[in-house]
Amino acid sequence: MNTLPEYLYTPAQVQELDRRAIQDHGLPGLSLMERAGRRGWEVLLKHWPHVRRLRVLCGGGNNGGDGYVVARLARRAGLGVRLQALSDPDRLNGDAATVARRFQEEGGQIESWDPTGLADEDVVVDALLGTGLDRPVEGRYREALQALKAAGVPVLAIDVPSGLNAGTGAVMGEAVEAHCTVTFIGLKPGLLTGAGPQCAGTLYFDDLGVPPEIYQDMAPVAGLCRDELLRRCLGPRPAHAHKGQFGHALVIGGDLGMGGAARMAGEAAGRTGAGLVSVATRPAHVAALLAARPELMVHGLDSAEGLAPLLEKATAWALGPGLGQGPWGRALWEAALRTEHPCVLDADALNLLAADPRPCPNALLTPHPGEAARLLGVTPAEVQADRLAAADALVERYRGAVVLKGAGSVIAAPGALPRLVTAGNPGMASGGMGDVLTGVVLGLLAQGLSAVEAAELGALVHARAADRAARAGERGLLAGDVLMALRAEVNP
Repeated sequence: MNTLPEYLYTPAQVQELDRRAIQDHGLPGLSLMERAGRRGWEVLLKHWPHVRRLRVLCGGGNNGGDGYVVARLARRAGLGVRLQALSDPDRLNGDAATVARRFQEEGGQIESWDPTGLADEDVVVDALLGTGLDRPVEGRYREALQALKAAGVPVLAIDVPSGLNAGTGAVMGEAVEAHCTVTFIGLKPGLLTGAGPQCAGTLYFDDLGVPPEIYQDMAPVAGLCRDELLRRCLGPRPAHAHKGQFGHALVIGGDLGMGGAARMAGEAAGRTGAGLVSVATRPAHVAALLAARPELMVHGLDSAEGLAPLLEKATAWALGPGLGQGPWGRALWEAALRTEHPCVLDADALNLLAADPRPCPNALLTPHPGEAARLLGVTPAEVQADRLAAADALVERYRGAVVLKGAGSVIAAPGALPRLVTAGNPGMASGGMGDVLTGVVLGLLAQGLSAVEAAELGALVHARAADRAARAGERGLLAGDVLMALRAEVNP
């Protein structure tokens, strides 16, 4: 089983960890490079056990040095290996120069970059650009990345797919989309959010046997949402349990023609374990919602006047699914925000908040990148360029917890270490998924979890349920399929 470590570090921090291992603990840098190359070779054999033709693309730094080690081991195993250097090998320094010389001493030939026959290789090893990349890829490196993408050949990336910003998950002009990536010493957040999951493929981690002491006093930049959270927060219920112990969740939304959004959020809250679930929606939707899910208590509201008694009874509430931004939705938004109950804001509630910003310390915001951009007054591209920074900015501006949705969802809250969710799949790119997440988080808040716990656990449960539902295929996955899978995930 490929287990990733819990904590994530910036590329600069990983460089410091590497320095500590070498200078403070006497671990030779050459040994680390040999170990990295060997681990890359082992991962390559794991994924492509019948490989015969291998091309290794090497850059000019230590990342390229790892590639020289992979190439040497592959030649020893009898593979047909072509190693192409995009930087002059005579200008290599230190350990990278040593492993390049070893490769040549064992009969290996170093070629210049040539895309000819690239598509005919069984596998290509990407050892071009390391974790320090912070500017757009240019020149022959960009040409090589474009050629590699066009060839459609399987790729193993060493440490980080070339062209991916290992700190942010942004593509720096052009990036490799690898089948798998093996990364070392410290797990980098850019591999797990933004474009990272698409570029990295299956991700492997190896600490290369560095002393655990090097991580002391190094504060991680983020952590992963772990499955242990499920067992800690969702233990067995007592035999004498009753519905009053598990909270009363209230969903507010469903303007004309959008009642389904409120219904899905309400059902998700119930499936997650809320004791009681009410829905405040347009009167026109009451009959349909009761027919579809009679366990919901559905209240028809023509105005915000009838909302107060519903809010008074609720343990936690959610505003936004199908709310709209018209007079009806705006009136409900204003009325709900006067209360101090724990709450979830999503969809049009976020758009209304963006138009009238205010601190919401009791709220848990669940924006997708477009909504986050409006909340911050930037573009979606700027949000995606550094998702951790965007989540932190949302917390700073609105004072509440945040689930920034997308590949590698980011959970952030005041005073808490940001967390990333590695579960989930592209099938979730369909209507209603956000409404289900809203209901999941609401159900957890109603059961007494803190905003941070509800955000982390809710995002994890939602993504795991989507993965369970996607076993039949990602294309065509509906939000209702995820609803049906929730129950198994909240009963670990």
